Amino acid sequence: MAQRGRRRSDAPRTAAPRRRRRPRDVEVEGLMPVLARAVREVEGAVERSAVRPSVRTKFQVIALLVREERARVNSDQSYTDTQRAEQLRRLDGIATILAKTAALEPSLLALLAEDAVVSEAAAALKRQMLTAAGVEVAEEEPPAEEPSTPAAPAARQVVPQSVIQRQLANPFLAPDFSAAAPAKVQPRRLAGWELISPLLKSFEYATASATKSLPRPTSFRTAASLDLMPHQAQLIAAAAAGHRTFLLADEPGLGKTAQALLAAQAADAYPLLAVVPNVVKTNWAREAGLWTPRKKATVIHGDGATIDGFADIVVVNYEVLDRHVGWLGALGFRGMVVDEAHFIKNKKSQRSRNVLRLAERIRGRTPRPLLMALTGTPLINDIEDFTAIWEFLGWIDETGPRAELMQSLEETGLTPADPGFYAAARARVIDLGIVRRRKVDVAADIPARRIADLPVELDDAVGRSIRDAERELTNRLVARYRSALATRTSGEVVDGIDHELVRRVAGWERADPDTAKSGENVFSLVRRIGRAKAGLAADYAAQLAHNVGKVVFFARHIEVMDAAENLFTERGIAFSSIRGDQTPKSRQKNIDAFVNDPEVSIAVCSLLTAGVGLNLQVASNVVLAELSWTNAEQTQAIDRVHRIGQEEPVTAWRIIAAQTVDTRIADLIDAKAGLAAKALDGSDDEIAASADLQLEALVALLTNALETTG
Repeated sequence: MAQRGRRRSDAPRTAAPRRRRRPRDVEVEGLMPVLARAVREVEGAVERSAVRPSVRTKFQVIALLVREERARVNSDQSYTDTQRAEQLRRLDGIATILAKTAALEPSLLALLAEDAVVSEAAAALKRQMLTAAGVEVAEEEPPAEEPSTPAAPAARQVVPQSVIQRQLANPFLAPDFSAAAPAKVQPRRLAGWELISPLLKSFEYATASATKSLPRPTSFRTAASLDLMPHQAQLIAAAAAGHRTFLLADEPGLGKTAQALLAAQAADAYPLLAVVPNVVKTNWAREAGLWTPRKKATVIHGDGATIDGFADIVVVNYEVLDRHVGWLGALGFRGMVVDEAHFIKNKKSQRSRNVLRLAERIRGRTPRPLLMALTGTPLINDIEDFTAIWEFLGWIDETGPRAELMQSLEETGLTPADPGFYAAARARVIDLGIVRRRKVDVAADIPARRIADLPVELDDAVGRSIRDAERELTNRLVARYRSALATRTSGEVVDGIDHELVRRVAGWERADPDTAKSGENVFSLVRRIGRAKAGLAADYAAQLAHNVGKVVFFARHIEVMDAAENLFTERGIAFSSIRGDQTPKSRQKNIDAFVNDPEVSIAVCSLLTAGVGLNLQVASNVVLAELSWTNAEQTQAIDRVHRIGQEEPVTAWRIIAAQTVDTRIADLIDAKAGLAAKALDGSDDEIAASADLQLEALVALLTNALETTG
């Protein structure tokens, strides 16, 4: 059934309501039991895989109350040291249960973030829980008006050690005066006119194509000997010709990341800063290694302890930008890319202020830096949201157009009172660097169907536990192998790795019914990886839906589908759920809702039961949240969209957990796909060899371990 959740606001969280507390004996007996009871209810719901929106709301409210209560206890001078320690111990116990619960359901982790939006339902539940605890809640005060200009960074700042080393190596980083800053333009004809609103309206009223004219490229081959598609080469040629600001709004699947990286290379815009969503930051490093292999890329995780301070390309996600904005602004970047730039549309949000502040610092040090905003969202939608992007690019400021745009508008000889102003103004803004190509526009240049791998980093506690489990499985395989070698009676001696024995050991492991009792096996490990990726995969599907409309989301396991649907509900995204336990009538109703209702953006499908008998060609983007055990299963899923009548190229986004067995399974699927293609030409041997991916995954794990340990 098509479902719709409450749309979350991008507005900052409202201030916590003031509370008046009863005497301490009532408080001790009141708030703690309420929190303890509520956290056990949430824990039980997660263990039963019954994570409904109300459970998520309760989880967030408990976290908020624990955070506020901890701060209150620490500041309350009436407590003795013993009383304070006891209260904090009880709060720690509740926080521990929250952490363990979030480990079971990773999608809950987003609700622990400082900037997580508190819905009206959450605020109401919070007041209800405080009242039940005997706390008198005063009237809420309206939130204070936030400044509209970029504010100072958050208090907690870090400077990674490798960055300090870079700063010490070059302590006198001088501004770049190689290109003069544009002189301030004094408006003449347009003096006294308010121009921001007319500029925005020009994109609503005028009908000209929203794409800048780009030069004809001289080459379609990169320095890394990779071929470019013509539309990609055009943008890179523009950067090579000296253009330095781009709002690149190509549809997903047209290679915006590659274009940004190669534009930076063409403009020599190093060091380069890329601010990206968390789900794609690992992919940015991977793409940099592919397209610009001579430029070192580093990714900031957490406090940045593992980054390379001397790297040419620094990739940071929005969620941790606040703690790094200080040193990033002083590093001397000559270029900056903002991926999924609609993330900064709310100029009052902390991440938007951080991005604008960094761009201003970069412009102050390098007068003509490369600035690129990437988004798959058409510019005509919610045009007011793009004022922050135009500010980032340096086209406008808080009051009006900056020098380059103002000069261009003056040259039109028109004012907003003239009939031709809007079309002319729109053309002048587009010429600053708005580039928008759709799949259908460049269909001849791209494959009709392709699979794009999107590696994601599982860098939280769940990710560490998965890597520990994989290590346990690998160690067991190595122990089996060495035991078999030690007890071999045939007397056969093989130099190096005995690959035949490796395959036998992998077979024993796969067939052993006791492995699940003694530790992790390959099936349970892959299932855990799927659960851990669920939130990231759903987040990417939500971004795609925001950019292109219809998206099909495939998963193997019910809990992954549940996690995705919870996230879509939380974000107010309408979806259809297509599962194997539905009646034919209910299933068809949900299919029809996805196909026919323009408000239903995502179809959440079971990979095992929805891979056949479906026609979902209304979409051209597929998200494969979990990997298949056969290439045929994966192909069947993609073919639900890539069917006769599909007018656009189809892209399947395969979410892969980096540094886990997931990557090996993906490689094996691709290898088997090649063998299967050969088999279609008449060889039966390859068909037999393409079976049993589980065995091949175990062989790959054991072989890699033996090669590493020697």
